Amino acid sequence: MFERIGRFLGRYLEFDRRDAQPYVSQDYDALVATIRVGDVLLVEGRAKISTGIKYLTQSTWSHAALCVRDTTSGGAPELVEVTLEDGCHRIPLSKYKGINTRLCRAASLSTEERRIVARFAEDRIGLQYDMRHIFDLMRYLIPTPPVPTRWRRRMLSFGSGDPTRAICSSLIAQAFQSVHYPILPTIEMVKATGASPWQAREVWHIRHYSMFMPRDFDLSPYFAVIKPTLQRGFDHHQIPWAQSVDEDAPADIGGQPARLSGVK
Repeated sequence: MFERIGRFLGRYLEFDRRDAQPYVSQDYDALVATIRVGDVLLVEGRAKISTGIKYLTQSTWSHAALCVRDTTSGGAPELVEVTLEDGCHRIPLSKYKGINTRLCRAASLSTEERRIVARFAEDRIGLQYDMRHIFDLMRYLIPTPPVPTRWRRRMLSFGSGDPTRAICSSLIAQAFQSVHYPILPTIEMVKATGASPWQAREVWHIRHYSMFMPRDFDLSPYFAVIKPTLQRGFDHHQIPWAQSVDEDAPADIGGQPARLSGVK
């Protein structure tokens, strides 16, 4: 019974609400040409669970997927992601065509390390989210609960199961930790053995993978934000701007002259 209830909640929470899509300015062809194995694709989801995750994490990004194949191999780009309904599975990049995304790239990984990160995710394809953990799912039935900001992130780890798998970040964090790559490590200053009281050194601690959210790859100082349109070569002089009725006045979206504030 709990399994059936969980699957019903999963389908309801992940139902794609296309009417909820905000303005999109993505150049999909540029994204295809730019994305590389090991890149993290952040997604601004449209489902009810996406609204809850964005609210609780105070971020635009509700989902993350890892690139495991790019155009350099001669095929279409592919990602590995984790969702409630399908667990860990492989998808084409085209699934997120027309959806707001952000591309994050680990700054210093070698080509071989990128392959290791991708293989870590691929080896876990088939893992499923335990739908019997319905308390983990029910928290998203109220996407914007009235709780203080400092408590919102904790709500993602409340429950009986592993809620981070529902938002996929834990798998990607584990993949990068397998090659000892930092995302948002805890850095501690400790006294060096035998040194003077004024001498200290940095010690880095890996945070548990279950503590990571999609926004952390955007915030991490060790991941570069890649803008596909700029990578492809952008020249604003080549933009075919629409001509306004009065070329001396700025035009609004409808092509009509816009009235400037304070001007009659």
